[in-house]
This record gives sequence, C-alpha cells and structure tokens, in this order.
Amino acid sequence: MSLTILVIYRVGRQSFLNTSKWIDEVRTERGSDVIVVLVGNKTDLADKRQVSVEEAEAKARDLNVMFIETSAKAGFNIKALFRKIAAALPGMETLSSTKQEDMVDVNLRSTGGGASQSQAESGCAC
Repeated sequence: MSLTILVIYRVGRQSFLNTSKWIDEVRTERGSDVIVVLVGNKTDLADKRQVSVEEAEAKARDLNVMFIETSAKAGFNIKALFRKIAAALPGMETLSSTKQEDMVDVNLRSTGGGASQSQAESGCAC
C-alpha cells in the first residue's frame, strides 16, 4: 500500500483543475492499492479562496479519494489529516472508530529535564 497526498493551494485554481490528471498518474504508477487524499490547504486565506468546499468534496467523491481542508500555518486539521490517513491503512479499521478523547497527543519538546539548549529547540532528547 502506498500513500499520495495531493495538496491543493487556495491561491491556484489551476492546481485544483489538474487533480484528476495527477490522481490518474498516481494510480497508473502505483496501481489501485494507493491511499490518495485531496487536501485543501491554506484555509487561513479565506479571502483568496478559489475552490468551494462543496466543489472540492464533489471532486473527491468523483475521484474516489478522501478529502479534508487544512491550514498548515494555523495548524487547522493537521492532526485530523494524519488520523484520517492512519485510519485508512490496512489493519487500522479500529482507529477510525476511536473517539477523539481517546487520542493521545505526544509532545516531544523538552520540559527542561537536563536537555541541552539545542535539544530543547529541536524537540529531540536523543
């Protein structure tokens, strides 16, 4: 199983119009056993929106792919995107029914327990 995430930026309608072509290319290259997610990014730029949610959802349905809107800048729906992908992986059927309150966020940032400054900045205590 392989994974492809197509990110459609709100500032470019042409990218949205090319999604069918890109998805066809991915499926030709990788076969039908591929997870494809159509991601509408930059929701924080609402004034520059060129693709409606309804249009994107319809395209995702037509192409038989998952769809979600995000804002990487604002951190909106980023965790939900990765949870959606994880739930689609083989053997992870139970994850899709997992309640939000059962999810655990892992913070890799140091809390000062002896980590060096560079470790604290990078989030790594290795």
